[in-house]
Amino acid sequence: MNLTVVGAGAWGTALAIVFSAKHRVTLWTREDSVTQTLLAERENRQFFPGFHLPDAVLIGTDFAASVATADLLVLATPLVGFRPTLCRLRDQHQVKPLIWVCKGMEAGSARLPHQIVAEELGEDSLYGALSGPSFAEEVAKGLPAAITLATNDPGFARQTALELHSSRLRIYANDDLPGVEVGGAVKNVMAIATGICDGLGLGYSARAALMTRGLAEIARFGVALGGQPSTFMGLAGMGDLVLTCTGDLSRNRQVGLALAGGKKLPQILADLGHVAEGVSTAREVVRIAAQLGIEMPITQAVDAILHHDVPAAEAVETLLSRDPKPEMQ
Repeated sequence: MNLTVVGAGAWGTALAIVFSAKHRVTLWTREDSVTQTLLAERENRQFFPGFHLPDAVLIGTDFAASVATADLLVLATPLVGFRPTLCRLRDQHQVKPLIWVCKGMEAGSARLPHQIVAEELGEDSLYGALSGPSFAEEVAKGLPAAITLATNDPGFARQTALELHSSRLRIYANDDLPGVEVGGAVKNVMAIATGICDGLGLGYSARAALMTRGLAEIARFGVALGGQPSTFMGLAGMGDLVLTCTGDLSRNRQVGLALAGGKKLPQILADLGHVAEGVSTAREVVRIAAQLGIEMPITQAVDAILHHDVPAAEAVETLLSRDPKPEMQ
């Protein structure tokens, strides 16, 4: 199969490396400096240093030419670049089956990626989200991982998962696109929360409680947006939450740790050098949850710290001071 990976950040580069073992892969990025480095050195020094790009991976220098020959597009742009990329595909009449790996809710509109695709390309195209517990560095090293592919067409999900599946990157088909996307989006907010928890030295018991209650928030929100309850006990729910909240490779967890240390958000993001999708997603989730009447105290606390200058320790005390209630409510 001919694959074109659009976006050469850490994830785009890692997937190009992995998928090139079975498929003909072209990697395209809008950053000319990255393109030139990839051509000259076969290494993404800016976004994914230390990993050699196999000779089989072609480096695209022209967007239209790179996507024209693809049987499947893999969009690995940050969420902020997702809609512009779709518009470019539409305007150049390059609407093809596509999957994406970005996670979050669009700033301003609170749209999930599949909703953006439906708006820009129409609901008749084949599309889906690749999500689950996986770090780009580990996947590129060939360490075992299991993720899920949720699409708008069950047959497309099964066939594409089969094509992309390998012994080291196991891919499971799923038909709950809203649920998978909510799980991937809101777990980033929870990773910021657990980073704050660990950075304040609140202990493992507090972290476990936070993750458990965080999963309940994710499920409540996801079901309200059309997701299936069982999805949140799977790879795109509990699996991704556990990894992102406990793994130090998590960018969102790093944001939380830095916030607990007293750093200001602009400096944290500048130091990070990569997008942490939970930062903008927290605001959108709080807004939509309020509209729907969904109680999400952990998400509200994270939003208060990120966007309303509430000190981390004060937000934690507010959470701990909430009245008790039955666990399953």
